[in-house]
Parts: sequence; C-alpha cells; structure tokens
Amino acid sequence: MKIIGLTGGIATGKSTVSKCLRQLGGTVIDADIVAREIVEKGEPALKEIIDFFGKEVVDNNGNLKRKELGSIVFSDPEKLQVLNNITHRKIIKKIEDKIEYYRHLNNLKAIFIDAALLIEMKMYILTDEIWLVDTNRETQLKRLMLRDNLSVEKAMDRIKAQMSLEQKRKYADIIINNTKDFDYLKKQVEDLYNKI
Repeated sequence: MKIIGLTGGIATGKSTVSKCLRQLGGTVIDADIVAREIVEKGEPALKEIIDFFGKEVVDNNGNLKRKELGSIVFSDPEKLQVLNNITHRKIIKKIEDKIEYYRHLNNLKAIFIDAALLIEMKMYILTDEIWLVDTNRETQLKRLMLRDNLSVEKAMDRIKAQMSLEQKRKYADIIINNTKDFDYLKKQVEDLYNKI
C-alpha cells in the first residue's frame, strides 16, 4: 500500500482531484478537515489561538470564526507563522494517527493525504510519492476570486502566502495538469489511479 501526498496551490483543483479519487474508491485524508477538527470547541489548539489572537476570532458559541482569522493571518506573515506554530504539529499528529488506522484495513491500494501545505509542513516525509495539481497563475487567480468572492489583491495575498507552484514542482513525482476542462482532469486522475 502506497502513501501518496496530493498537493497544489490554493484554487488549483486539488479538492476536485480528491473527489475523483474518492469516487474511484481511494482513501483520502483531507488535511483541511483535520485542521478544522483540531480547532473545534474544547480542543487545545483553539485555546492557544484565542490566547494569542483574542476573543474576537470566536463567535458567541465559542466556535472559531475561520474567515476572520484568515483575514488577519493572510495579510500578516508573522501572525500566519504564529497560527502555523499552534496548529501544524497537531495536524500532522492527527494525520499520522489516521494513516495508522487505515494501514490496518485490508485491500487498500493507497492512502492519499490531501494537503495544500504538504511540502511546507514537511508532510512529504510521510509519503511514498507526491502528486501535484498544477495550473497557471491566471487560471488560479480567476478561480480563487470566483470561488471565495475576493478582490484581485486579497486573492493574490492568499496565493503569495503559500509556496509557489514553481517551487512545488521540484518536489512532485507526478504533475496533474488542470489548465483545461474537468474531463481532461478526470481522465488523468483515472489513469494515475489505475496504475497504482
């Protein structure tokens, strides 16, 4: 059984590839879901976030206001680093626990770790190979603006907050091209999955 890291920049289509892999029968650990789980009410990471960023990042029920926190950290690299220091170790530990759980299930071809920050967080050490969902900057910017209803400036802040796709390509074993339509993307994913 292989452990495959699936990564890409924001709005490159990584979630679409994940969905295709699930439909093909693949087992996917979504780092975004894990990141939400570790900041749920009562979790240690949420307390650390409140201690640093203040009570304005939680709602009246004590739940994290992700958009407000995102607005703070994506425009301030130092605050983003603080958030990363609070959350990254806890995310990696929970992903390792999930890998161990899935290892004991029979007949799995592969476990995919879907993580935008797979390389930045050095989670590639958990993987046998890395698949990168790649697109051009113009397409990435348009998709992000449309998806999150962001201005050009806000969308660029979010893109620049991540490692560039050019840098990520150096780590990739497989590059999935997502500059065309969905059918083109789906065909690549099916071919790659069937070769595992």
